[in-house]
Amino acid sequence: MIHFQLVSLTGKQFDDDVYEVVLPTLDGEIGVLEDHMPLISAATTGVIAVRRNAKDPDRDREYFATNGGVIEVQNNTLRVLVDEADHADELNEAEVQKALERARKMQHEAKDQVSLEHAQSLVDRHEVRLHVAQLRRRTRR
Repeated sequence: MIHFQLVSLTGKQFDDDVYEVVLPTLDGEIGVLEDHMPLISAATTGVIAVRRNAKDPDRDREYFATNGGVIEVQNNTLRVLVDEADHADELNEAEVQKALERARKMQHEAKDQVSLEHAQSLVDRHEVRLHVAQLRRRTRR
């Protein structure tokens, strides 16, 4: 087992022993299991998938939408520090879809590079949140 801590600006989002965590990094997704080598890396906007026990099927994984941060693995402890982390159970798919549509509208109407980059960041964030909400819906069938 590895101890996984997910901490956002609003506090701890997850703090428990787990079998596996899959994380988005600049170099692609990585899986962290017990006895993983020490690592410090940047997390990117994406999905964190948590498998609590080795025999848990994919449908029982927990999902978080994050918008990047820092990953540290050391001594069978995985710490991920992010600005935001949304648990799949907290996301309302219809609300996230509306937020994504607003962000895309902002992107389309952007008149300068700063506005365009801000809108793109929102689009990326809401696309990940929507994906996580859909993953949770699909796994609950």
